[in-house]
Amino acid sequence: MRISAIPDVDPSDLAEREEAMAAYLAEELDVAVEYVPVSDYAASVSLLGTGDLDLVFYGGLTGVQARLRTEGARVLAQRDIDERFRSVFIAHRDAGLEPVDDVAGLSELAGSRFTFGSESSTSGRLMPAYFLEQAGIDPEADFAGAPGFSGSHDLTIDLVEAGSYEAGALNLQVWQARTEAGTVDTDTVREIMRTPTYADYHWVGAPGLDERFGGGFTDDLRQALLDVDGSDAEETALLEQYGAEAIVPAEPGDYERIEEIARTLDLIR
Repeated sequence: MRISAIPDVDPSDLAEREEAMAAYLAEELDVAVEYVPVSDYAASVSLLGTGDLDLVFYGGLTGVQARLRTEGARVLAQRDIDERFRSVFIAHRDAGLEPVDDVAGLSELAGSRFTFGSESSTSGRLMPAYFLEQAGIDPEADFAGAPGFSGSHDLTIDLVEAGSYEAGALNLQVWQARTEAGTVDTDTVREIMRTPTYADYHWVGAPGLDERFGGGFTDDLRQALLDVDGSDAEETALLEQYGAEAIVPAEPGDYERIEEIARTLDLIR
């Protein structure tokens, strides 16, 4: 079985996490499991469709895109934190941008040099663009030049810290992990606002798993994910790598809002 994840964080951290998941699933399901890194978000979607990936940890948008492209793909589970996920807007302190209390306050970002994460990122592009539009900002017209697309949440932080952009938006979980680890110069980069919540990351299984691995395998895979509850040291360590305390059920309906917003922003046609 081939598993993967969208490349939204440092590649070495991503590989360590996904290889740990591969080892867990191999033991639980008694099948060989391999982590297959992908080059970008779009590749994770296309490779599920071509049958080259069997299980992918997607963001909200890429998960929707994968299921629209691949008939029979199934939402299997999500982390507990994904039921109410958030993005965060950050800024270089020299930009003169102040923290704001609500979405309307994001209007102060007009005229700034701004970067999103990946073009297909839910927390680094889709939802930040939605909240910016709620604040009256057209991301294509109201920044100082076209917005950037860093490619990952870590790079968004690094580019804003370096002054390449004055502000950016990213996954709140990555921001918190980096600041807690002391790998962000908070004298240079400041938090501007945390967004309202939305549903985000989840695991999607490919169609045809039961035919390849035996009847009921997809349900067994789903249960193996849900059984990661921190009941032993291995599971606790695995959950910590995902920044979660549990893996919980998820359904396609959880991501209807993501699909609706993506269609509004022409990210799904």
